[in-house]
Amino acid sequence: MDGARSGAAVRGGTPRLLLSATHKSSGKTTIAVGLAAAFAARGTSVQTFKKGPDYIDPMWHTRVTGRPCFNLDFNTQSNAEIIATFTQNVQGAELALVEGNNGLHDGVDLEGGDSSAAMAKVLEAPVVLVVDATGVMRGIAPLVLGYAAFDPDVTIAGLILNKVGNARQEAKLRQAIERYTDIPVIGAIGRDAGLTLNERHLGLATPAESGRAEQALAAIRRTVADALDLDRLLAVARAAPDLPAVSAPACRGGVPPDVRIAVARDSAFSFYYADDFAALERAGARLCFFDTLADNRLPEADGLFIGGGFPETHADRLQANAQLREAIRTAIRDGLPTYAECGGLMYLSRAIIWRGQRNEMVGAIPADAVMYDKPQGHGLVILEETAQVPWPDVDGRARGAPIPAHEFHHARLENLDPNLRFAYRMRRGVGIDGRDGIVLGNMLAGFSHQRTTACNNWASRFVAFVRRHKETCAWPAAAAVNPLPAERTRIVQGPIASR
Repeated sequence: MDGARSGAAVRGGTPRLLLSATHKSSGKTTIAVGLAAAFAARGTSVQTFKKGPDYIDPMWHTRVTGRPCFNLDFNTQSNAEIIATFTQNVQGAELALVEGNNGLHDGVDLEGGDSSAAMAKVLEAPVVLVVDATGVMRGIAPLVLGYAAFDPDVTIAGLILNKVGNARQEAKLRQAIERYTDIPVIGAIGRDAGLTLNERHLGLATPAESGRAEQALAAIRRTVADALDLDRLLAVARAAPDLPAVSAPACRGGVPPDVRIAVARDSAFSFYYADDFAALERAGARLCFFDTLADNRLPEADGLFIGGGFPETHADRLQANAQLREAIRTAIRDGLPTYAECGGLMYLSRAIIWRGQRNEMVGAIPADAVMYDKPQGHGLVILEETAQVPWPDVDGRARGAPIPAHEFHHARLENLDPNLRFAYRMRRGVGIDGRDGIVLGNMLAGFSHQRTTACNNWASRFVAFVRRHKETCAWPAAAAVNPLPAERTRIVQGPIASR
């Protein structure tokens, strides 16, 4: 993976469990974060994972554990990569907590091959099932029995009753479960509007956007610790068998970074995968983070990466930082290799238009980003490269091979220059207009979110592109810090053959 050498075999013997739910919006994420925080408060080293794709839930996990949360994703990873990602990142942890997505058996695949249940089977992890008890009494028994019997290869080792109305309902629920099933109840949590992570117009808010994040996390931790039997949960996790040994890719030790990549990371732009950052660094990049809301200049860098986020909610402040917007526009015009995803694409456009308000943005892309109430693109996508992709091939994969990715945007690019070039055709998904990845000079920007995996080594390709540009230019990097005359600018156009 990512061109790294094969390293030592790693065995996944860390105690583990997968937290899932009967259906979406059962309170699973709040409980998962509370559990991670409660175990961490007891001095247990917790490594969390999120069945992806997902950016926001992992931010909350990381906030309470102090360890990066990693996505496990059937769309972009093979089963072997999922196991490798898990085993390599649980080293040094005393407990691995995997949060599923949607309901236990939900997914795109009719056979369930992409469900949380399938993830539990790949990781051989016992499942603790969150059950929303709203309006349920004796009927909880057939519900639980159905989930347990639907796939006998999935072990439901415990239940968490959530949104329980009162002590009487809890007693009735426990009696029904004990009478008709052999699955233990790990604990019960009552209805409390305060025990939720903040919501926003596109779902869960990020920790950086939540003004009372620490207070909310403390309340959730206390409630979960009081309501659930943590020792019993740990016993469930310890019953998981060892995973088979896998060959862990080793980092290329001793190779110093030779390019600098500026990365926008703040409350407006925060959608990044921890393993993508690691892949960029393995490829030889030193990451230089900057704040689009507070910094008025780019750090000195050979390349620029702006990920996704919520620029629309920060549009006033982004517009107000005119000095940085001008610096970025100048840098891109002068040939700084740039990659932007979704929110980053919107920021690089002329303006963001939302709820009747227009805010000026960078203006590197001749289009306006217009926000709508309903998603304009949502779900798993498959990209097909065109000849316009500017990044070199570094792993021998054929151009045109499908690239699995994902999109979730309420924005649409309008008033688009009809002469623009695109890096990708959409085999599945919407992108910008059935195409995605605008290519202007050394910039590639699209709605799709990519992830570095064995089938899509985008991080190494981007770093190789940045390196090639640096080597073929006769001046220092950081065009935004020291703008260069246009006649000295050399822009790498079109595809470049691998060295």
